[in-house]
Amino acid sequence: MMGLMASDEARTETRTQARAERHTESGVREVPGEAPATRAWTTWTTRLLILGIVLAALNLRPAITSLGALLEEVRDGLGMSGSIAGLLTSVPPLCFAVFGVTAPRLARRFGPGAVVCAGMAAIAVGLLIRPYAGGTGGFLAATALALMGIAVSNVLMPVIVKRYFPDRVGSMTGLYSMALAFGTSVAAAATVPVTNALGGHWQSGLAVWAVLPALAVVPWLPFVRDRRTPGSTAAPRPENGQSAEKSGEQPPLRITRSRTAWALAVFFGLQATAAYITMGWMAQIFRDSGVSAGTAGLLLAVIMVMGVPLAFVIPRVATRLPHQGPIVLVLGVCGLAGYAGLYFAPVGGAWAWALLLGVSNCAFPLALTMVGMRARTGAGVAQLSAFAQSTGYLISIPGPLLVGVLYQHSGGWGLPIALMSALMVPQIVVGVLAGRDRTVEDEAGR
Repeated sequence: MMGLMASDEARTETRTQARAERHTESGVREVPGEAPATRAWTTWTTRLLILGIVLAALNLRPAITSLGALLEEVRDGLGMSGSIAGLLTSVPPLCFAVFGVTAPRLARRFGPGAVVCAGMAAIAVGLLIRPYAGGTGGFLAATALALMGIAVSNVLMPVIVKRYFPDRVGSMTGLYSMALAFGTSVAAAATVPVTNALGGHWQSGLAVWAVLPALAVVPWLPFVRDRRTPGSTAAPRPENGQSAEKSGEQPPLRITRSRTAWALAVFFGLQATAAYITMGWMAQIFRDSGVSAGTAGLLLAVIMVMGVPLAFVIPRVATRLPHQGPIVLVLGVCGLAGYAGLYFAPVGGAWAWALLLGVSNCAFPLALTMVGMRARTGAGVAQLSAFAQSTGYLISIPGPLLVGVLYQHSGGWGLPIALMSALMVPQIVVGVLAGRDRTVEDEAGR
């Protein structure tokens, strides 16, 4: 009798564990004894969070690429010199560095949902007022407001993914990276046609992009009052069913002692340098080579749209490899080939160079994926994300400005393209170092 009872208990326990390990369609675990209404609410919340992540990602680059497509018109309208225009293209990484480092502190105080929601609102307001702010100073100030919202959202996206989707870091990083690339490419391709459709005024062509971040505010509203930071045990349960560490249980990492953190920061900075030079100047490079404004915008869109499929594939592949160095090498070689073609035959092979540079630009989702892989905990990812992105964007600030100065003083694009090619070599080196299988917790200590 006792043996039969023990057997029944064992079978019951096995069935209970099996039910506990089942996933709903949204990826949320079902817990034995949990009410159906609670499960339905959790599923709805998870789907709303995914929608919010996707919509937020769509708004992380149109403020920049829409300006790149109309940079010549903006320069003429505001009376900018080449050097000032170069400064304008350096504003994004400057704002990302300055404001991005504040994101973890703001998230701890107000909650990540509130910070991202406020970030989307700041993007909408900044994009709406910058074309009509009057003068270069007002234009730069409104642009900085929009970029402030982008900066904090940039940093918090990997943190939110690590906290709520720890078993799907690669796929979720791929999803929002794909959305980011899609928003980037659509803004690059559509800005000129939309401007023409609105009467040819560059002000209207830039202001129209305020609609998208205004829509992105909506799915984050339910999360505004939730001040529980990613990593808090009081927050919604992670997918692996394990309670994350409380943010206050352990002291912060000494992140600057980690060689991997520094390698990842420099890799992030160099890929950001290439990306912002591309977004700020590539359309102008093609236009100065004899390509029409509309075609130049399409070529820039091709570069950006390559990130749509690859931003989903690369993170998934990266999470399956013990070392991400081979991916870094492939992306770097594509970049070198694209710059070489742009130097020797900018018009004849324009579409091929755009494709190669588009592949190379996918170093961004790879860097985001490595942020999630190089730390074991949510708190570690938050620190690493803030450090790598803020330091990286500081490193990237001189690049676009230097391109503008070289272009103005040399009267051509030979020297700027040579600079872009030269920067690709150290990007490959530090990317290989950052791709090694180790974590910042092991290196930095506490």
